[in-house]
Amino acid sequence: MPLLIQNRRIERPGSTVDLFARYPHLQENARVFRSKPVVDVDPKCLLYIQQREFAATTPADNSVAVLGSDDATTCHLVLVRHTGSGAACLAHCDGSSTWSEVPLIVKAVTSLSKDPAKEGRLELHLVGGFDDESKTSHKLSLNLLSAFQRQKEDIHLETCCITEMNDVLLDGAHRPGVHGIGINIKTGEVFPASFPYKGPAEELRSARTFTGGQMADIYDSNKGVVKIGPCKWSPNLDISFWLSQDDDTILKYLSTSPTAEPPHFVQHIKSTIQFLLEHPSSDSVFPGGQPQHYRRTEQGDWENCCIYGLSVS
Repeated sequence: MPLLIQNRRIERPGSTVDLFARYPHLQENARVFRSKPVVDVDPKCLLYIQQREFAATTPADNSVAVLGSDDATTCHLVLVRHTGSGAACLAHCDGSSTWSEVPLIVKAVTSLSKDPAKEGRLELHLVGGFDDESKTSHKLSLNLLSAFQRQKEDIHLETCCITEMNDVLLDGAHRPGVHGIGINIKTGEVFPASFPYKGPAEELRSARTFTGGQMADIYDSNKGVVKIGPCKWSPNLDISFWLSQDDDTILKYLSTSPTAEPPHFVQHIKSTIQFLLEHPSSDSVFPGGQPQHYRRTEQGDWENCCIYGLSVS
């Protein structure tokens, strides 16, 4: 079945401008969402989603109370939630493989919503992008809407704070109004958010994406375990070149939106490159080709199960 707005099937829009003109209430909803205060999320209840990652869980999860992601400029944050089971999946999409990613996101929620006693519907929240010069955001917005239209399930578009409806002018430059979102898994509330903590294994996960890793499911909600990898990369000493470059050069060549990146973007890139130089082969990070697993401790931190010999079964 197609994508629905106010319980009615929508035709594929020719542009995001066309979409918002047809459905003005989406504009108002986006304005209301953008006006909400940004919440700094406590790391001890959070599962953070990096670029080209997704994770799904339910209100029964005792390890994760909030799914969250930020640092989205042209990227879009995609949230699907089932109103009956409360199961939710959050993904950070950059347009690298939209058509294959959307079915994974939907399946992650439906697979956790099989109890017939918990009837409900699938709701979609899209946040991200802005009116960037290259129109990268516009393309991703339309591709995501089209991909959701092709799913067999009824999916109701509730929040659409994307592209021009997520655009603000700051010092004459276009920027995204909302960079990050969180969802309270217990209540279903979706809100603008920021995350000082982006772990576990922030640099390893960034290295996976930097070296071409595709969209990955990083969480097993039944076990309460974050799973990273295994993934592959080979030694590449040439990337050390970037460590000696100034901020403007790194932004120009390694960002899709140089004028809109958060202040820590360049340091994040350099930290990722440094990690790859210190681990030139992925074999050293994934001994025997095994993934890294992390489990929440009683103190609320993520602990590497491999290091401490903890079972993940």
